[in-house]
Parts: sequence; structure tokens; C-alpha cells
Amino acid sequence: MSGTNGPVPDIKSAHLKEQPTAVVRETVPMSALRGFFDRAFGAVIGAVQQQHVQLAGPPFALYRGMPTDVVDVEAGFPLAAPFTSTGGEGGPVTAGTLPAGKAYEAMHIGPYATLQQTYGAIMARMQADGVTPAGTMWEYYLSDPGAEPDPAKWQTLVVWPVA
Repeated sequence: MSGTNGPVPDIKSAHLKEQPTAVVRETVPMSALRGFFDRAFGAVIGAVQQQHVQLAGPPFALYRGMPTDVVDVEAGFPLAAPFTSTGGEGGPVTAGTLPAGKAYEAMHIGPYATLQQTYGAIMARMQADGVTPAGTMWEYYLSDPGAEPDPAKWQTLVVWPVA
């Protein structure tokens, strides 16, 4: 397996506004992420519909710390208005926020298995710019694998804040 499949992503510096979210947070083995995402996204959609809160963007997953064989992850959706935490199927759905501040963003095109290359490119750019990456980062899933069966076409926006 080659480490250089695909072009280097275009990395942009961005200034983020705080964004309310609804999420399910768990510590999950990397091998179980897909099942967790399916369960979490379903639980969040059900909970926000019950509260009549509008989604404000695509599904995302926020990672705390560097993933190893297990990862502290929250999965959910950005919202147009604040959300009240609930219990429920698929785990408790909690109110959260994506933080404001400076970040680097890159569009990853391809399978999730190659996301590490995009993270590596962002890390190299941060080092070149003399900034320190924050301990959290997130991914917006712009493609639905159920609707787009070709992983080479999947689009994932990677957002990595600066500490």
C-alpha cells in the first residue's frame, strides 16, 4: 500500500464561529466507529426532530486527543439553535458546541482509510506556520456512503483548530 495515493489537499486557514451541536459521545474502538456513527447520527436526528431544532450542516465527528486503537469521539450535527440534552435510544444525546477560533481546513477526497494523509498534510502546514494543533479536531462527512458507493469519490472536510 502506497503512502502517496492522491494529491496533497488544499489546506486553508479559517476563523471559526462557535456552532451549537447535538451529539452522542463515547470512547469507541476504531474498528467499531462505523456502527457507532450509524447509531449516533440516528439518535441525534431523532432527538433534534423531537425538539424541532433545524440541522445547520452535515454530520460530523469530533475527536479528542490523538486516536489510537480506541478514540474519544462525539458524533452528531451542527444546529441552527441550541439543543436541550436528552436520554434515549443509541445513547444520551447531549448539547455541545464546535469552538470558535483559528483552524486549518482541508477537503479530503477518497476513502476514510486514507484520512491520515490529510491529517499529516495539515500537521506539516501547522509546523511550517509555527502554530500548535489543538487537542480536538473534527470531520464533516459531505458524502453519504449509502448514496455514493465509490469510496474514491467520498468528500470529508477535516477541521483542525489551533491551540
